[in-house]
Amino acid sequence: MILPVYVFGHPILRKAAGEIDKDFNNLKQFIEYMFETMSESDGIGLAAPQVGKSVRIFIVDATSLEDKDPSLKNFKKVFINPIIMERTGEITPFNEGCLSIPGIREDISRESEIRITYYDTDFNFYDELYNGVPSRIIQHEYDHLDGILFTDRVAPLKKRLLKNKLSGISKGKFDVDYKTVLPGKIKVFRPQPS
Repeated sequence: MILPVYVFGHPILRKAAGEIDKDFNNLKQFIEYMFETMSESDGIGLAAPQVGKSVRIFIVDATSLEDKDPSLKNFKKVFINPIIMERTGEITPFNEGCLSIPGIREDISRESEIRITYYDTDFNFYDELYNGVPSRIIQHEYDHLDGILFTDRVAPLKKRLLKNKLSGISKGKFDVDYKTVLPGKIKVFRPQPS
């Protein structure tokens, strides 16, 4: 099932998500729906708040980019109740975009290496190191669980320049091929081409 993606301005994207336990209702089915939604939307990462659930889960699947970056081979994972334990390495810019902020891409500076703990869908525990692009993808999705969007990480001047575009997104002024939910809307909204 394809879930709608909540867009900029919706309050759920600013809420810190809560941890879950093994008894989370239909966990594996929800994760399957997240992967279907991400694939349908041409994303490489998706956090639960982006599909309306304020829980600490995000998924990644960047295997489609392995031709450009071999470190992305087999980089398809589920992260439940993740905690970034350390951020190290060189701080470098990387161009990021987000399904919840359609049409905007910006260079965001982040640390090149992280150490993260998390659980998989069977609640097996992991403590792993990531660097390069996988580290960047994880940090972007992890931010969603704390109510942080990548546009929060741009320089103040750039933030002011993006203000009108972001306001437009919250009003449905964008064109995507996936279902979305706007702030203050109960039903699913699919933007029409402008």
